[in-house]
Amino acid sequence: MSTGSDRGQVTAFVVVMVSAFVMCLGLVLDGGGALRAKNRASLLAQEAARVGAQQLDWAAYRAGDPVAIDAAAAVGAAQGFLASSGASGSAEVSGDTVTVTTSVSYSFVLLPLGNTTVSGTASARPYSGPTTP
Repeated sequence: MSTGSDRGQVTAFVVVMVSAFVMCLGLVLDGGGALRAKNRASLLAQEAARVGAQQLDWAAYRAGDPVAIDAAAAVGAAQGFLASSGASGSAEVSGDTVTVTTSVSYSFVLLPLGNTTVSGTASARPYSGPTTP
């Protein structure tokens, strides 16, 4: 039978358990933060695409042509919306569809992973209403 001291064994156990707890907390906190950033990127892309899709070519519409998007105004409006929201991204018009891709940066708080950039993409088209009365 050993008569040595057991001092210090609890300390090692506590250090390991506290480290594991902090890592789990980091996964929850930083994982949730990264998901919020991804959601924000998607929402900003959706809103910017809607803003772009509202930029119609009114001269063509008044002339009796079908509803068409003013491509330059749509890209400018979408990028202006993104800039005012603090996000970066790009917008393009293809036919009657405005597509916006945006990027949002997220800095990890507890996990030693630095920064990451998440992106979101969305498209919108103008609604021209029913074609028959």
